[in-house]
Amino acid sequence: MTQTLMAPLTLTNAAAQRVAAIASRQGRPPVLRLSVEGGGCSGFQYRFDLADGAEEDDSVSETGGVRLVVDPVSLDLVAGAVVDYVESLGGAAFRVTNPNAAAGCGCGSSFGI
Repeated sequence: MTQTLMAPLTLTNAAAQRVAAIASRQGRPPVLRLSVEGGGCSGFQYRFDLADGAEEDDSVSETGGVRLVVDPVSLDLVAGAVVDYVESLGGAAFRVTNPNAAAGCGCGSSFGI
């Protein structure tokens, strides 16, 4: 059963707009999947993919018509996180501000608990 999150994860407006633009160009629904995998410089790394929809056991939050879906295992590691899209001189990327991360690395895509 897909569960809608009250606020454990937040997708900012900037991130939602970027997901919507990418999904529109690819002719896909505006659904961003955030998952956590082992690896990276600090032990875990974030992975972002467009999804066709939520799986049965996913948790879902929504901002501006864009859905952020997270599997139960990853949710344990990212609960309370904010997913943003930032542009800077160094490039543009989705960034996760994760209150569960005890350590991170300079690339911003890896963290440790």
